[in-house]
Amino acid sequence: MAVKGNAADNRTRSSVSIFIIISMCCFFYILGAWQKSGFGKGDSIAIEITKQTDCTILPNLSFETHHSRSDFGDDIGAEVRTFEPCHERYRDYTPCQDQNRAMLFPRENMNYRERHCPPEEEKLYCLIPAPEGYVAPFPWPKSRDFVPYANVPYKSLTVEKAVQNWVQYEGNVFRFPGGGTQFPQGADTYIDQLASVIPIANGTVRTALDTGCGVASWGAYLLKRNVLAMSFAPRDSHEAQVQFALERGVPAIIGVLGTIKLPYPSRSFDMAHCSRCLIPWGANDGMYMMEVDRVLRPGGYWVLSGPPINWKNNYKAWQRTEEDLEDEQKKIEEIAELLCWEKVSEKSEIAIWRKRINSDSCAVRQDEPRVRTCESSYADDVWYKKMEACIVPFPEVDNPEEVAGGELKTFPDRLNDVPPRIASGSVPGFSVESYQEDNRLWKKHVKAYKRLNKYIDTGRYRNIMDMNAGLGSFSAAIESPKLWVMNVVPTIADKSTLGVIYERGLIGIYHDWCEGFSTYPRTYDLIHANAVFSLYNKNRCKMEDILLEMDRILRPEGAVIFRDQVDILMKVKRMVTGMRWNTKMVDHEDGPLLQEKVLVAVKQYWAGGHTNETVEV
Repeated sequence: MAVKGNAADNRTRSSVSIFIIISMCCFFYILGAWQKSGFGKGDSIAIEITKQTDCTILPNLSFETHHSRSDFGDDIGAEVRTFEPCHERYRDYTPCQDQNRAMLFPRENMNYRERHCPPEEEKLYCLIPAPEGYVAPFPWPKSRDFVPYANVPYKSLTVEKAVQNWVQYEGNVFRFPGGGTQFPQGADTYIDQLASVIPIANGTVRTALDTGCGVASWGAYLLKRNVLAMSFAPRDSHEAQVQFALERGVPAIIGVLGTIKLPYPSRSFDMAHCSRCLIPWGANDGMYMMEVDRVLRPGGYWVLSGPPINWKNNYKAWQRTEEDLEDEQKKIEEIAELLCWEKVSEKSEIAIWRKRINSDSCAVRQDEPRVRTCESSYADDVWYKKMEACIVPFPEVDNPEEVAGGELKTFPDRLNDVPPRIASGSVPGFSVESYQEDNRLWKKHVKAYKRLNKYIDTGRYRNIMDMNAGLGSFSAAIESPKLWVMNVVPTIADKSTLGVIYERGLIGIYHDWCEGFSTYPRTYDLIHANAVFSLYNKNRCKMEDILLEMDRILRPEGAVIFRDQVDILMKVKRMVTGMRWNTKMVDHEDGPLLQEKVLVAVKQYWAGGHTNETVEV
């Protein structure tokens, strides 16, 4: 009996030993794979697995600028579709602001300068070429003052605006002295004048809107004062003004005050600005001033410099009659009074108004029969919505001293403070806790991105776009004077979060990625695409529509970071290989077992003069 018992015990111990050994093997297998995901050094098992799944940490992917083509031999299969270069005449193609198509639309109220996107049969399915000789822009802050001629080879502004100090052509570069039509002595001096009235220095003013921006020198010089301006101008006879702005590393889009609402939420900007922007503010029953009022935060400032301000002393220089200018200023003053803006300064050719902080501070307007309140229950529903001559009401307050919609801290404190829209529960589905968790998550993601691409925080990438920005936490985590982020909230997103982004002191725009973005080609250095293709997976446009648009707006040797489900990323990887992009897939920073992965891509350098293979359209 004793012998039989010992044999049984031995068998039991053997079984336990085998179980322990198998368990330890499995444990170290998973540990090795996890280590290789980016947080550990990895053992030979993890290295072999990673090689098989192509989940390496970018050993061969170059983020440096070297202006030469490079083939990494990443062959995905024979079914890869190759996209050929478009004809060189499309090098500055803007799909929704095409000059030829614009002429088909009415000129009334600048309708022809608004977005008019091509129908399906007119879309380009080819790669927009860079101009021959294209080079990487100068790093910031040098880029503020100098742009390579080869990148934007247009000299017309150097002639048209020669006396106004906009831009000068010197050798193989354009130089931007910082002047403008209303500030020929320089933007710094002009901004000093504004800062004597507006609290720019203490962080109260962080977000600004520049209407009719020219080459965006006002926004360029505000950046060193920690003010982030969203500048816009139409694509018109002043060729390439927005293109110049973005080459300088200054936020800007192609846009115009016309017949549709601006693509920003209500109560976005701390300051709005027009410096001889030629917008007829008194026309259409004050519709344009009312649109500025909609996007201006309670307590925000509106600056108007140039005609008709101080017309008595300037009407001859402006080559307009006294009666015409007097009538224009009278209309502007009347509309400002209807909006209940307080005029806080008028000096020389600069007038500054301030929007009231709530409706209680404007009791007069409540009984004014000429005031029409906008009927829409949701003031942020603006995409392709007609502009109206009506006033968006203030959010309700409990006392006359309360700021409607919530008071903001000064920047940079407001960047990570709980935004009023979140604190008040105005954005369904988000609480204070979920907002804070989103912040923590994106700090972790960005930390992992910086391990993948060491150039992210060096100034190599100046103009950055987040295609599906959510609460703006990616932008907040990466925030630096060396860069800025255009936060895009897709119009098909379940929740409208762009208002939260502006409350954080960041900038952004609504957009539908089935259409072309309102910018020139080659204007962004780095694009972040989080769950973009999951969002558009069952939508009306094709994956190649979005990817070709990304290629259009990405600079040669620019980078893209995709974060999505692995099956979607495999489709993206296959398609962009035919677009002259080099790619590598990496695991989620929490390990290889998660279905969410990261695909990092670099657009190869090529230019119009580097190939004879072009597609005629």
